[in-house]
Amino acid sequence: MHAWPASEVPALPGQGRDLRIHDTATGGLITSAPGPVARIYVCGITPYDATHIGHAATYNAFDLVQRVWLDTKRQVHYVQNVTDVDDPLLERADRDGLDWAELAERETALFREDMTALRMLPPRQYIGAVEAIPGIVPLVERLRDLGAAYELDGDVYFSVESDPHFGQVSHLDAAAMRLLSAERGGDPDRPGKKNPVDPMLWMAAREGEPSWDGGSLGRGRPGWHIECVAIALDHLGMGFDVQGGGSDLVFPHHEMGASHAQALTGEFPMAKAYVHAGMVALHGEKMSKSKGNLVFVSQLRRDGVDPAAIRLALLAHHYRADWEWTDQVLQDAVTRLGHWRAAVSRPDGPPAEALVEEIREALANDLDAPAALAAVDRWTVLQEESGGTDTGAPGVVSRAVDALLGVAL
Repeated sequence: MHAWPASEVPALPGQGRDLRIHDTATGGLITSAPGPVARIYVCGITPYDATHIGHAATYNAFDLVQRVWLDTKRQVHYVQNVTDVDDPLLERADRDGLDWAELAERETALFREDMTALRMLPPRQYIGAVEAIPGIVPLVERLRDLGAAYELDGDVYFSVESDPHFGQVSHLDAAAMRLLSAERGGDPDRPGKKNPVDPMLWMAAREGEPSWDGGSLGRGRPGWHIECVAIALDHLGMGFDVQGGGSDLVFPHHEMGASHAQALTGEFPMAKAYVHAGMVALHGEKMSKSKGNLVFVSQLRRDGVDPAAIRLALLAHHYRADWEWTDQVLQDAVTRLGHWRAAVSRPDGPPAEALVEEIREALANDLDAPAALAAVDRWTVLQEESGGTDTGAPGVVSRAVDALLGVAL
């Protein structure tokens, strides 16, 4: 599966700062200081509907992580998956009378278009669950051979008790885990499981549903968590720098994925930092496909909204905050974009070197994009009120905003 084209990231003078980022597993800020190549895995979409603002906010957060790393003169190895076979996708295809594979390809193509328009940096590997199956099957077999997995009526489950570090990502108690498991694709009430929250690794073939050869596992399809583990281990290995996604993935997805990988390898941790973006609401409720309260990036683009304004609307909120999308949020972003573009279109302006450092410092401080935007706003006000004599300043600001915030002026 192919990703989307990369937009050019302008080179800036000087060098950025190491990123201080909030790690869910430890509950505090850590300094991410990767080697020459920073490694990041971000969980991708289940493509049964178009990209909504909640998705865009999550991918914007991890785009900023990459831009901070690039500004420190590191390379970035970014991997993202696509869950192109799963129950929600099959249910939507059945509801609409569509072929599930065609639905997945159509919505994945639209996602690529949205990411390109928003200037999100693409992953080096963009891997679908279906194409990852040949690498998933041996991992499930190995977990079974290690005694970390067991069979139940043809399905194969992971035993969470097999990982001594289970629970160290989310730090939830058993009751909370059981509740979230039921809400987020698990089956805690199924009789015969060793632990109610044990997740499925391999689902035996069901009539009328797609299935693949699973070797000694029989025909079936992979569970959700082992998909990401197989892809991450194959391309990044253990101990990569950041595991990213929305806060709704803390449990069960990232907790289970970490335990799968740790049981497989005997190493800890799977990722040095677990980083999670907040949720976006609409009309008082979290934006979600199941509720249908969505604002689609593609629809905004069709309505003529500049993608740079959409991106500024996302950047106006701290990535870890839960916030609400409103017409005013978008209008404020459109207004800001107009001011910024007018300011950098002048032949000269106030000196900009200090502004670049302010943006760098804000982003290095747990991706404080609102502080970065406020710094650019202050420079813009100076430009509007009194101008300046530095003929290179507008170009410096334009390149810095592009390189560090992903906004083309």
